[in-house]
Amino acid sequence: MAPIRILVADNSAVARREISQMLGADPDLDVVATASTGRITLERVGQLHPDVLVLELAIPDLSGMDVLKALRKQAPSLPVLVFSALTESAGNLTLDALALGASDYITKPSSGGTPVLERAREQLIAKIKALHARSRQEPQPAIAPRGIPEPPKVQPRLPRVAVVAIGASTGGPNMLTEVLSEFPADFPVPVLITQHMPPVFTKLFAERLNTVCRLQVREATPGEMVRAGQIWIAPGDYHLTVVRDGPMVRLATHQGPPENSCRPAVDVLFRSAATVYGSGVLAVVMTGMGQDGLKGCQAVNQVSGQLMVQDPNTCIIGSMPRAVIQAGLSPQVVPLHDLGAEIVRRATRIPPPI
Repeated sequence: MAPIRILVADNSAVARREISQMLGADPDLDVVATASTGRITLERVGQLHPDVLVLELAIPDLSGMDVLKALRKQAPSLPVLVFSALTESAGNLTLDALALGASDYITKPSSGGTPVLERAREQLIAKIKALHARSRQEPQPAIAPRGIPEPPKVQPRLPRVAVVAIGASTGGPNMLTEVLSEFPADFPVPVLITQHMPPVFTKLFAERLNTVCRLQVREATPGEMVRAGQIWIAPGDYHLTVVRDGPMVRLATHQGPPENSCRPAVDVLFRSAATVYGSGVLAVVMTGMGQDGLKGCQAVNQVSGQLMVQDPNTCIIGSMPRAVIQAGLSPQVVPLHDLGAEIVRRATRIPPPI
């Protein structure tokens, strides 16, 4: 197969050179050009038709946001990977960029030496390859859960939902916003979320969700009591868990080893919820790369909790939900536009539509 053709747009000549060297070391990738301004970026997209654009938002002439707005008219299907600093201002810009149609993001390492740079290189290459593969896929029919017979006329009685635990990665910020905005103000159970995000970004993301959701959304704080009608986001670089404290359940965080190269990890949250809530867990795996959430779903399945996944064909990258489906765990597979309503239905025990 021909190498993936990449355009790198960054205002820094040093950054353009370093990113090009990082990517050029992989035989599957070819940096066909670089750009130092927004206008040059748009010109080179039109001239070269790259497969993927790696974009620094803080570029002159036309800002990265203006570039994205123009690209969604000029090249609507071009995958755009934002590559920016780990700061509050950059975090806000990155969330704005995702809302405008950027496919994913990765934060630039500010320090840390060779191991940190190597980790950034691995993430950058993996995301470029995954986004390119997704852009080349033909739409597939909705995936049916493996091993599930035709639904019976009389629906089986499901255990009462005591907590909703959600895991997401690539594409998660926009899709979580769509799903959570469906939840009513009287949503009867707590919601715990692990979204793969670095520090700073998770707090900003929680604040944004809080402005569009009927429920209160906050970054998780250790020791806080888990209550119905609240949504908590795992803080960046910390695993989120729950612990039993007499009749109450409290939030806990820790910096145990990364799982699936992630911290926070969906598996950690799901296993903890299964231990504390048993069959009362509704575990939901949404869009994302890799298979974080699979082992956690296995733990939820073992205690007779409920499993739901986003239809992979409605994901930015469908690897995470697809891993659960292919493992034979028989989750309910729901397209994005129905996911919020289906979670509400399960949590409130509304009968399914006839």
